Amino acid sequence: MTTPATFITPQITSRSAERVAEDIDKYEKYHTTHGGDVEARKSQYADMVNKYYDLATSFYEYGWGTSFHFAHRLKHETHMESIRRHEHYLALRLGLKPGDKCLDVGCGIGGPLREIALFSGAHVTGLNNNAYQISRALYHNGRTGRNLDQISRFVKADFMKMPFEDASFDAVYQIDATCHAPDQVGCYKEILRVLKPGQYFAGYEWCATDLYDPTNPNHKSIMAEIELGNGLPDVRTTKQTLEALQKAGFELVDSADLALSADITWWDPVDPDNWTRLQNFRTTKAGRYVTHHLVKVLERFGVAPKGSLEVASMLERAADGLVAGGKMGLFTPLFFFLVRKPESAK
Repeated sequence: MTTPATFITPQITSRSAERVAEDIDKYEKYHTTHGGDVEARKSQYADMVNKYYDLATSFYEYGWGTSFHFAHRLKHETHMESIRRHEHYLALRLGLKPGDKCLDVGCGIGGPLREIALFSGAHVTGLNNNAYQISRALYHNGRTGRNLDQISRFVKADFMKMPFEDASFDAVYQIDATCHAPDQVGCYKEILRVLKPGQYFAGYEWCATDLYDPTNPNHKSIMAEIELGNGLPDVRTTKQTLEALQKAGFELVDSADLALSADITWWDPVDPDNWTRLQNFRTTKAGRYVTHHLVKVLERFGVAPKGSLEVASMLERAADGLVAGGKMGLFTPLFFFLVRKPESAK
């Protein structure tokens, strides 16, 4: 059974100061550091994730560009080169080619979608439940100077109830998106439904590693900051992720924590103590200082909505949680998997 699709037309949205303040308050109340709990986040995941991306998207674009993800980085490779290769790797593992119909689950503002569509020649449908992000995706599509309508489109919908017929796609991928799902097995089952039999689903999942101890207060505190700062209901382990994929009906082809084979640590782009990194000055301590005071001035003069400084501070705490989790080996955003829908599956 499918849900009617909403196709997005270009319109850049703006948000009032009152709405920003209200969303910050409501979003924070979902998390344990502000009195919330996991079940509340799962039951209201769509509202929580939408509020998160309404608040965070502009800051992500400012500090990160249009591809909101980490990457497996090699020596002598810039951050942006590793981001592109990380995206190309999915296209290659999926075997994408011109004429294929591919689905990007949780497409953000379309950075990976544009890269993969142009790299492979496949037609990529971007699914996203956040209207503001899709408006930004369409804006960036227009800035490329290319007619991308022949190889891409965007659909606003919930990835737990996708508006597509069974067996609609030749391939599916997700990058750091299904970590937002309230029910990992349910989400993967919906992806299985829209994928053609015998075809592949690949992705990078945010996971807790085997070193994470949920009874350790310090570990729990770090994970709580990652959840709060990144719109997550909880963080699953690598083992739980593989089990969920198989429970959903997929056959496991390959999996690996790519963080273990990287030459440069995945958290390097957001580590404020890395003073040698000039490629992304904005996330160093000095860059944070400049951004903090710039946002403070813009907020004071009404250029930025009231509450913007609080959002920036929340995202800095999130980065600190990610760096701590990475340095202690408790967390990885680079858990790669490749699975196949059985030929016999409907």
